[in-house]
Formats: sequence, structure tokens, C-alpha cells
Amino acid sequence: GPFHMTNGRKNWGEVGVEEGWSTPYPLGFQVSLTTVLMLELVLGFSSNLTVLVLYCAQSNLVDSVSNLVTVNLHVLDILVCVLCLPLTVAVILLPANGSGVGSLATLCCFHEACVTFTSVATAVNVLVISLDRYDISVRPASRLLTPRRAALLLAAVWAVSLAVFFLPFLEGDFFSSRNRTLLCVGGQGYYTGLAMYYHLLLQVPCFFIAVAVMLFTYSRILQALNIRIGSHMMRASASASTQTHATSPLPASSMGVQASVSAIIALRRAVRRHRDRRERQRRVLKMSLIIISTFLGCWAPLSAVNVLILCLGPSDSLVRLRLCFIAMAYGTTIFHPLLYAFTRQKLRRALKTRVKKRVVSLLQVDPALSGGTVIHNSWVEGGGQRKSRKPRVEASDGTDRCLTEAVRE
Repeated sequence: GPFHMTNGRKNWGEVGVEEGWSTPYPLGFQVSLTTVLMLELVLGFSSNLTVLVLYCAQSNLVDSVSNLVTVNLHVLDILVCVLCLPLTVAVILLPANGSGVGSLATLCCFHEACVTFTSVATAVNVLVISLDRYDISVRPASRLLTPRRAALLLAAVWAVSLAVFFLPFLEGDFFSSRNRTLLCVGGQGYYTGLAMYYHLLLQVPCFFIAVAVMLFTYSRILQALNIRIGSHMMRASASASTQTHATSPLPASSMGVQASVSAIIALRRAVRRHRDRRERQRRVLKMSLIIISTFLGCWAPLSAVNVLILCLGPSDSLVRLRLCFIAMAYGTTIFHPLLYAFTRQKLRRALKTRVKKRVVSLLQVDPALSGGTVIHNSWVEGGGQRKSRKPRVEASDGTDRCLTEAVRE
């Protein structure tokens, strides 16, 4: 027949057969990896759903292109939690005996399709968010990414993501009788023809392109912020010098005192602005490093093992390692709400408001049962007569706030 073993080594263009396995993985591997995947499913789904509920409940939150592309990422994460994570759990737990080979092959095709969809869609969405932050930071006055262009771009993102979903089915001849197991341990073994793994070949450049774009955009954001800091310092010094040499009808002594006071006030304001902007720059740098390192930490191992499979061919150890790295990549469904949503002040404020309202409704007692008594909580109600003071924002800080809007909103 067309299938044969090659002394334990599988070369491109051949198919190895490994039969007689009742379970594809050891019990400890199944339990530990399934526990991690279920934890990611619960946390990822709940956190992303919370973000979407807040965005839908507060119409003023979805009022910009930045919020639109962020919401798109959270919708993707919910689809990953609902559709892709359960398939990975099924691949790990289902036995690979002789009677279930056909169903396992079909399951593996769907699983590879979901992993390909998740990898490409996540990389492209993160790339779009990076481009949006670059656009709003470097060109705040005349943005290239208008709402109409953003909608067209997101439609193209979904079209590409859905197109790559069907690639494993075309590779495995899913609609014919020649369908075989793809990257699953046991059963009929692995296809080792390079034509069977174009979906892996597609995931690798998508990852590296996304990383390159993220490094470029966030470095330019920091560069733009640094230029703004320098220009504002020069402008403040020039203002102080102008005020010092300004003419006045007052006597010379009074004019000298007034000039000195004006110069001191201007310098103090310049130092304060400089300190605030430096702090803002450090905050942007920290968030940029966290975002890039999180994407690298979650997706770089999977891309590396994909390269190994493409170069060496599939094997039991590589396939098992790949499943572990797929579970690691699914961790982005938990990190995305923390990095892109809850770092925004508007969203945190909306969440805090809804939590306070919920706590107040729980603490209130029915007047018919308690004689009109209502339990007051100083933490919930803001401490009685205490009024929060809003920080004073300098008019000249407006431009710099545009630079870090994507991180500080």
C-alpha cells in the first residue's frame, strides 16, 4: 500500500503508521493539560465577556477607532474560548483506537483549522492595534485610520482569518475518502508530505510579521513622545526668557522682582511638566514591553515547534510538545483584557460604577421589612461629605495626552 514505516524516521513525502494505541497520551499529561485549558477557558471567556458587556452598556466607550479595534480583539478571544479550546481538550482526551480512527481524523482537521484561525487572527488583530496606536500617537491631528477605513480593515481581517480556517481541510482531502489524521498521536499516524502542512508554514511568517510591526510601532511611539518632551521644554524656557525681558511701566526694582517671580513660576511649571511627561514616557515604555513580551511568550514557542515540524517532520514528542505550546498560546485570551481593556481609565471607571451600584443594591434592605432602614456603606457611597478633587490639567499637556491615549484611556 502507499503507507509504510521508515525505521522510526519519517521523511517528507511518506506516511508513518502507528497502531494499537488505546489512548494517545499518558493520564498525567491529559489531566494537567486539560486542567490548564479549562482554567483558560473560564478566565478568558469571563474576562472578555465582562469587557464586551461594559462596552455595550456604555455607549460612550465605543466612540473611537481605538476602542473599535480593541472590541474586535475581545470578540475574537471569546470565539477562541468557545470554539477552539474545547476542541483541543477533545483531541487530548479522546482515545485513538481502531474503531474511532475516522472520527479522530475529522476532529484533528477541525482542531488544526481552529489553531490556524486563532494564530493568524490573533497576530493580525494585534498588528492592527499596534498600527492604530502608532497612528494616534504620531499623527494625532490627521489620522490615517478613520472609522470607515478601520471598518474596512477589520472586515478584511475577518475575511483572511476565515479563509485560513479552511486550509487544513483542503490539505487533508477532507471532502474525499483519503482523509487522514493530522498531527494527532496514534490512529493512522502522520502525513509527512510538505503539502499537508502549509497551514503551519502560514502561521510562522504571520507571527514574525506581527512582532516586527509591534517593535517598529511602539519604538516610534516612544520616539514621538520623547520629541514632544524636548520641544515642550524648549518652549517653556523660551517663555520664561520672554517674560523676564518683558517691558513694564513699573519702576525698575518692581519690574526686576516681577520678572524674577515670573521666571521662577515658569521654571517650576516647566519642571513639573517635564517630570509628568517623563513619568508618562516610563509608563508607556513599561506597557509596550509588557505587551510585546506577552505576545512573544505566548506565541513564540508554538512558532518554534512549527518550524521544527516543518524541518524534521512530525513525531510523537513534537506533537505532544506542540499541544503544550498551543495551551500556552491560548493564554493570550486572559492577558488581552488586562493589557488592552482594563488599562483604560474609562473602562475601569465604568466597571467601578457598575460594581458600586451592584453592592449598593445588595446592601439596601426592603423598607417593608425593616421599617425603612437602609444600610449605608461609606466605602460604597464615597465617604459622606468627601469630594474627590479632579487633577488640574495644563492646556499645553493636551498634545502629549494624545500620544498616550491608547495606554491611559
